[in-house]
Amino acid sequence: MTELFLHYLWQFQYFNKRTLQTTRGEDIQIFNPGHRNSDAGPDFFDARIRIGDMVWVGSVEIHILAAGWMEHQHDKDEAYENVVLHVVWNNNKPVQRNDGSWLPTLELKNRVEEKLLLNYKRLINNPESIPCASKLSQVSQLIKISMADRVVIDRLDAKAQIVMKMHQRNQQNWEETFYQLLARNFGFKVNNDPFQQLAQCIPYKYLLKHGDSLMQMEALLFGQAGFLEESLDDPYYVLLQREYKILGQKYQLVQRKLKKVQWRFLRLRPANFPTVRIAQLAAVLHHGRSLFSSVLETNSGNALYDFFSVGLSPYWMRHYQFGKEYSTPKNSLGRASVDNIIINTVAPLLVAYGKSTDDQVFVDRAVLILQTIPAESNRITRQWKILGVSVKTGFDSQAMVELFNSFCLKRRCLDCNIGASLVNPNPK
Repeated sequence: MTELFLHYLWQFQYFNKRTLQTTRGEDIQIFNPGHRNSDAGPDFFDARIRIGDMVWVGSVEIHILAAGWMEHQHDKDEAYENVVLHVVWNNNKPVQRNDGSWLPTLELKNRVEEKLLLNYKRLINNPESIPCASKLSQVSQLIKISMADRVVIDRLDAKAQIVMKMHQRNQQNWEETFYQLLARNFGFKVNNDPFQQLAQCIPYKYLLKHGDSLMQMEALLFGQAGFLEESLDDPYYVLLQREYKILGQKYQLVQRKLKKVQWRFLRLRPANFPTVRIAQLAAVLHHGRSLFSSVLETNSGNALYDFFSVGLSPYWMRHYQFGKEYSTPKNSLGRASVDNIIINTVAPLLVAYGKSTDDQVFVDRAVLILQTIPAESNRITRQWKILGVSVKTGFDSQAMVELFNSFCLKRRCLDCNIGASLVNPNPK
């Protein structure tokens, strides 16, 4: 037995309510079980319950054992003074309030169908990474869609919170915020942190001053990233070295630059080398001056693809690293990479901006864009596809990733519409 299961029973009233009484024989009638509390304090608030001849409006606290009230020291916490009903699985110890009155208590252990508890135990004890895998086909499409909608919004909200904190650190400068967020996501997980550090130690305003010259932008970015410290017999490398020496001193950047050792190359395909990604970032910054404004005006995945699909400098069309020329490399951003940037940069940015300006248009636009781009292909989405789940768009893949990470792995089946429907498939 877990408190989470008791919360589920109380929230959906999945127990026998005939001749409902407190442990001291007072009749109970539940008008409203209240709202689930995710913060500190009693488990449910704003419940409306008749106990005896009195109708009470207040909180409900839930424990497996009644003694939990004392063990958790609720008797000493003012936040629990408005609890009108104590719901327990086993009333092992009667509880009194500070004034000596008995706390009304409802015991559930003899009021719950055994099948309900058995279904719950089977679900959360399933060793599969997706607990409901074998039962998923029994769940209605409507329930699946409602859960997908819910988790996508949760995921976008969580990402937007990160963007808004970044926005505060940047003194409410949206251009600088988008630049830093974009740079971080050019790391594509493996090099996210050094890319973010790079953006933080070379402000966007300095790059904008040299927006007409892709070479100077590359010099600033590669120099600040720590890639121009060697002696190479490569004319373009030497040119960038000289240019960075001048610009780095001019903007007092040299003392803050990264070290080459901070960047990861191991187990990466050449097309994903951080040198290639920095060159791609420089090209995007060079071709799109007002990054943030451009993105705000865009409302489709195709338009964003055109925005990010820019040509690199001739040097990086032939190289993966400095000094090593290849015959046929193709280093422009591929469609999958652009989709990744849209999902992890553009959509969260639009949601953050919409929330900060109280304009739902931008939140809706973020959702629409996710619905117009292809789904991500990764270990998680492939698991869902094997189970017959349709994962066709970026919206779908974000939903399945969030569902897996936040619910399946944590065994939060009762908080999930899908899992909850399987525990009690025929609610009365």
